[in-house]
Amino acid sequence: MPNITVLDQNTINKIAAGEVIERPASVVKELLENAIDAKSTAITVEIKEGGTTFIRVTDNGCGIPREEVSLAFLSHSTSKIKSVEDLFTISSLGFRGEALASIAAVSQVELITKTSVGLTGTRYQIDGGEERSVEEIGAPEGTTFIARNLFYNTPARKKFLKTPATEGAHVAELVEKLALSHPEVSIRFIQNNQNKLHTSGNHNLKDIVYTVFGREIASNLLEVTVKKDQISIHGYIGKPVIARGNRNYENYFINGRYIKSSIISRAIEEAYRPFMMQHKYPFTMLHFSIEPEMLDVNVHPTKMELRFRDGEMVYHMVYQAVSGALAHKELIPEVELEKKREEKQGFAGKKFEPSPEPFEKCRLMAMEQQAVTEEKKETADSFPKRLTPPQPSFVKERNELSENWLKPQTPAINRLAEVPAQDVIPKSEKVPEQLDLFDGKLLEPKARTRHKLIGQLFDTYWLVEFNEQLFIIDQHAAHEKVLYEKTMGTLKEMECISQLVSPPIILTLNQNEEVLLKRHLKYFTDMGFEIEPFGGREYAVRGVPANLFSIAKKELLIEMIDGLSEDGSSHNPDIIYARVASLSCKAAVKGGHSLSAAEANGLIDQLLSLENPYACPHGRPTIISMSKYELEKKFKRIV
Repeated sequence: MPNITVLDQNTINKIAAGEVIERPASVVKELLENAIDAKSTAITVEIKEGGTTFIRVTDNGCGIPREEVSLAFLSHSTSKIKSVEDLFTISSLGFRGEALASIAAVSQVELITKTSVGLTGTRYQIDGGEERSVEEIGAPEGTTFIARNLFYNTPARKKFLKTPATEGAHVAELVEKLALSHPEVSIRFIQNNQNKLHTSGNHNLKDIVYTVFGREIASNLLEVTVKKDQISIHGYIGKPVIARGNRNYENYFINGRYIKSSIISRAIEEAYRPFMMQHKYPFTMLHFSIEPEMLDVNVHPTKMELRFRDGEMVYHMVYQAVSGALAHKELIPEVELEKKREEKQGFAGKKFEPSPEPFEKCRLMAMEQQAVTEEKKETADSFPKRLTPPQPSFVKERNELSENWLKPQTPAINRLAEVPAQDVIPKSEKVPEQLDLFDGKLLEPKARTRHKLIGQLFDTYWLVEFNEQLFIIDQHAAHEKVLYEKTMGTLKEMECISQLVSPPIILTLNQNEEVLLKRHLKYFTDMGFEIEPFGGREYAVRGVPANLFSIAKKELLIEMIDGLSEDGSSHNPDIIYARVASLSCKAAVKGGHSLSAAEANGLIDQLLSLENPYACPHGRPTIISMSKYELEKKFKRIV
């Protein structure tokens, strides 16, 4: 029987560090929270290689006295609380006293700090939890914390880190959240010697929303201000037009702390339900001020979870606040047909109004020049081969079918009369069963020439008579299946054709979305997308797959990237291709749209030539049938 022993302090520290420090973003979170608790007004965060080799956080806060520096790195040492009673009135971001000890246990740490009353500062070094040196040094007021070689002494933990780009994206996301939670603090974020974010600290939340999320979201915000008893809510929510495929844009802060709460999230989504499609999620940026005695934040070491004393009251208040902001507002999406027409004409003769941002002027000028250049190329009939076909494939097929099938000598509906007598399929006295309806019958090449197209029902369903069977085909599901198989075929054979987009589609991405796009850029390029950086966080989409040209808009591309973020661990190109191909259903002809007989015949022929034409990519049936026997039973011809 094994003996029970007490673990040594070094092992205890490393175990505790595993609960608090999961990745570089965890280090940055703890240090940023300490800097904010130190009453800093300006904080700079710098990382290299995703934070795995270098993290530096500098603030202008109150600093640490020299005699308390080494004490700060001991487990459960903190200046935030003094006794257990203080846990019920916590107003600071940190309070557990585990952060610095945990960081020092798994990295090489250097601390430079100076208080406002000190003449000189203190430089302190500690590696793997072991103190190296303490010395006097000249330094500005505040604290600089440097962590190098994270997990250098725990290689098993280090192997589980992601790529530097992915880890850097997590750090960037965290810095953005803390900047949004404290608009009164100026925060600068530097990654690999490049400035990625800088907030002014002017207390204006909307300015930070503009800086982090861009113009489109900042221009579609609704203000929320509610106060009741011990709870107040202020901030912004997005109009329903800002809909994303995941919950990444649902942000809410309680007493300056970024948290996740199923109660608040459910209340927000319930309030948006009448205004938003299913599986779409809104943009929210809400700040809650709640009396500390109504909360329990001592739930998990990461402090991302908390408990409410009265969760039902919080739910109803959030629901009413969001519903009230959405009620009685003009939420009709704006469609600018004139603007779209001018874009298609290449901005010819258009005079742009001056924009308040200089980079906007440069971008508009570049777009105008690009459009004019392409117009000249079009006039000279010198489009490169990659830009053809100039229209969606089904439109071209529809035109060709109209030319071929509408000729008087070959009417589509009378093809049955042209079938030789010897090829006529004899009557079957057997009642057809579901399993043999299509087996060797409807899909045979010879059988296809005997289909009799009766007509269209409800501008959605096509009726086809064949071999004492009535087949009903859903035109949308059928066209969706045809486009899906065609897209998947071209992707697998790498025969995709790009179609130029003029002016280009401009995407504004956050850092995590940038990482996903760069990681899968080769697959997007293979599909026919042409995407390139456009400065800052913006990317220009200059080419899209020709068969998705009519639907490859900004919303579709954002939806694709949102989908990748849900499957962020997947690197299989087939999954990405399938996701894009499934979206081709948006280009399919819709129910209620009247097609000509020639177009219907062409679509049916394409459908029946597929290996599996019986269901659309979403699993809905494309074809159903009813036998003559069943019809005669319904009319009591057969008893």
